[in-house]
Amino acid sequence: MSMTLAGRLRSTALALAAAAAFASALAAAPDGHAAPAEAGRAPVTTLEFVRNAGDPQNSRLTVLRDHRTVASYRAGSGFGAGHPKGRDECATARGWLPAGVYAVGARHTRYDGSVIKGYAIPLSDKTCNNGRTRRTALFIHSEMTRNGGQGRLESRRWDGPSDYRSNGCIKLAPGDIKKLFAVLADGSAPQRLRVV
Repeated sequence: MSMTLAGRLRSTALALAAAAAFASALAAAPDGHAAPAEAGRAPVTTLEFVRNAGDPQNSRLTVLRDHRTVASYRAGSGFGAGHPKGRDECATARGWLPAGVYAVGARHTRYDGSVIKGYAIPLSDKTCNNGRTRRTALFIHSEMTRNGGQGRLESRRWDGPSDYRSNGCIKLAPGDIKKLFAVLADGSAPQRLRVV
């Protein structure tokens, strides 16, 4: 009799496990990713920078959580389409950010570098498509003072669309980088950036 009871318990446990697996499969989103309510973990945050060859100063930086767009901002990288090296990812301090995947560092709201100040996110170094030139000192940043305000010098004051020009970093308007930091504070920190 106890053998029959044990068999029934085993059979019930297997049926419950199968039902749970089926329910989990139904909860999956159409794109194959688990629905947020069923994931049982914090959504993974990543960044994507889409370079605009026609107008590099009107490119897009997007925040994704589990492959879904959360926010997107206008951003620039490099000296732009009007400069002979503006879209050359191997042109140090002039060309745009090389394509590929980057590690994303910790966010700073009072960064005090010699060129970059205020809100800044460091990125890993990258070898460009020639296989030799290493791009270094790369950031997501804006044009501001160390405390995040606007200064008197042009390099510390945002004057408009021409300020999307950068030495190769990803550059956002001051208001947008502050919004970006607020979005990133509400979720897991991004570990990687993809540049296309």
